[in-house]
Amino acid sequence: MRWSDRRRSDNVEDRRGIRVSRGMVGGGIGTLVLVLVSLYLGIDPTVLLNQAPPVTVSTTGTSREARPAEENRMADFVSVVLADTEDAWHELFRQAGSAYREPKLILFTDAVESACGFADSAVGPFYCPADQKVYIDLGFFRELKDRYRAPGDFAQAYVIAHEVGHHVQNLLGISKKVQEARSRASQVEGNRLSVRLELQADCLAGVWAYHANKARNIIEAGDVEEALGAASAIGDDRLQKQTRGFVVPDAFTHGTSEQRVRWFRTGIESGDINRCNTFRTAER
Repeated sequence: MRWSDRRRSDNVEDRRGIRVSRGMVGGGIGTLVLVLVSLYLGIDPTVLLNQAPPVTVSTTGTSREARPAEENRMADFVSVVLADTEDAWHELFRQAGSAYREPKLILFTDAVESACGFADSAVGPFYCPADQKVYIDLGFFRELKDRYRAPGDFAQAYVIAHEVGHHVQNLLGISKKVQEARSRASQVEGNRLSVRLELQADCLAGVWAYHANKARNIIEAGDVEEALGAASAIGDDRLQKQTRGFVVPDAFTHGTSEQRVRWFRTGIESGDINRCNTFRTAER
């Protein structure tokens, strides 16, 4: 991906090195257990994590200069991708006769407190609609490469664009409607609604990539394959197979590898946000 000479976003808040813990959760291992249980049940991990006692915060951060060069490079990359999503979505909203409100992006280490509650880095990158912020521990990108075998900067860009896609859904009122529908639905139906929301965010990530490349020629050879590899690597069926040894479709919350690849491809090939209506198609 061509990014080194592009502008950085002003909407990045760097909280790396600020240690956040929640008493009685049992540290990283205890939190990881809660996350795994919640994912197994198809529950938002923050629901369980928020039940822990109050937060204790200690600041043990180090300056940017004292951090590894590769980590700072990743932070710069995140800032560039965020800036590019800002440019693309400002234009798309303008064309639709509306105004885009930019999200903030929080870089954190190990754990973070958001308006949606406490979250461990094991949860992975996430978007909090309550404060309109995207949260990312840069360690996830190393995990994406090493654990999930999905390397490449465009794979990382896909992850960022997916979370920004949730922000777009929030601005359009889609997230609120899904949340209200889930509150009235059974667990299984609620999971299905969650899958449709996540697949739409995948499609919106593809829409960003289409318009960013059309306007700024950011995509290099192999980039699309990197993004598709990441989408496939974090499909519910593949993750369940790896962690449990078997697949439970009713517990899916993000979609299968095939679905995630297909919807990202729909977005990046069409560039049309109207093609991303995962709620009006019989086939997800």
